[in-house]
Amino acid sequence: MRRISLTSLSSRDWLWVIGPAIVLVIAAFWAASKFIEPAPPRSFVMTAGAEDGAYYQFAKRYKDILAREGVTIEIRTSAGSTENLARLLDPDSDVQVGFVQSGIAAGRDTSGLVSLGSLYYEPLWVFHRGKNAVDRLEQLRGWRIAVGAEGSGTRQLALQLLTASGVHRGNSTLLPLAGAAAHGALRRGEVDAVFVVGAPEGPAVRALLDDASLSLMNFSHAEAYSRILPFLNRIVLPHGAVDLARNAPPQDIQLVAPTATLVARDTLHPALVSLLLQAATEVHDQPEFLYRRGEFPSARETDILLSDQARRYYKSGPPLLQRYLPFWLAVLVDRLLILLIPLVAVALPLTRLVPALYAWRSRSKIYRLYGELRFLDHEIVHHFDPARAGEYTTQLDSIEQAAERRRIPLAFTNELYILREHIGLVRQRLERKAAAG
Repeated sequence: MRRISLTSLSSRDWLWVIGPAIVLVIAAFWAASKFIEPAPPRSFVMTAGAEDGAYYQFAKRYKDILAREGVTIEIRTSAGSTENLARLLDPDSDVQVGFVQSGIAAGRDTSGLVSLGSLYYEPLWVFHRGKNAVDRLEQLRGWRIAVGAEGSGTRQLALQLLTASGVHRGNSTLLPLAGAAAHGALRRGEVDAVFVVGAPEGPAVRALLDDASLSLMNFSHAEAYSRILPFLNRIVLPHGAVDLARNAPPQDIQLVAPTATLVARDTLHPALVSLLLQAATEVHDQPEFLYRRGEFPSARETDILLSDQARRYYKSGPPLLQRYLPFWLAVLVDRLLILLIPLVAVALPLTRLVPALYAWRSRSKIYRLYGELRFLDHEIVHHFDPARAGEYTTQLDSIEQAAERRRIPLAFTNELYILREHIGLVRQRLERKAAAG
């Protein structure tokens, strides 16, 4: 195998040999750049709920987890799911991620949004004063009912179920109270029942559960509701799960529950999607009295299409690099790998192309002289003119001098010497022809 010495190449040789390789590499990098995502932003906006709600508490935990990776979440409070969805759908809003209750987006165009999965059950809790058993919503007819704030998922679901059960503004008083305000109104006797949707660990729900003066409604029609409204799940609050010491609740309670869904705009950077899903797993993959460990987060289908990246995450886990490297280093390496793929793809052909171009360029300097020598030899053999003997000699001398001036790499010097031998052979032929006259 010939050893290549690029130091023997002239500037023009460099252009011929290295030029095509550079063009190929540049073209490969240009093609790869079309598939590289820009670096993820270091901050984004998340819409949560009221400060005493579960959404806000979970958003703060997400914020702490992502802060460990150098990503900042700006949390914005809201009235709840309905307002969160409106913000995500608003093209003028800078909100990128939010919590949305399943069922809220039904019938709406959510083509610009994707679901990152279901996070946990959000039971509908109905608390009322007194110890009389209430197990059907129609029993609330004529009551004063706190159905949640305007723009909340609680309000939308409460009105949906109450209407289906024959309870409406015409026969009952429906008040836009939520959270601590609704709890206070219930204790003071200003309302008879309170609807609230949320995880049991949410401050508002927890305060109601811990209030021994209130009773929790058992949904005897839970299975029927889950059949009529597919986004609802029938779940059971086990006997004594809230407080074993005081035996709360005193029996199993049937509940209906949508799921909390993490929703993002489809423009959210894929690396942030993966980071959010890892945070969701850390936060929600914990057992509680409404579900077992490993049940959430999950790829349950909701009224918003699950993103392809989330689907891959639930099937295979986090991206390989993010399992072993810090987030930003994993992002950097991932982007570099995309650039290296075309470089590797062109490296093999270049290992053949560059030596071939080098050899062709080196030999071409000799082959051009061979062309002149062959033409002169043909002239001497077939059309010799004694009167032009001096002209033939001059041409031979010119070819020989050109050969001596050629800058030939050491690996091809033998071919130069062979050329000079052939020039000598033609010279001998010319001398014999001239002597024969």
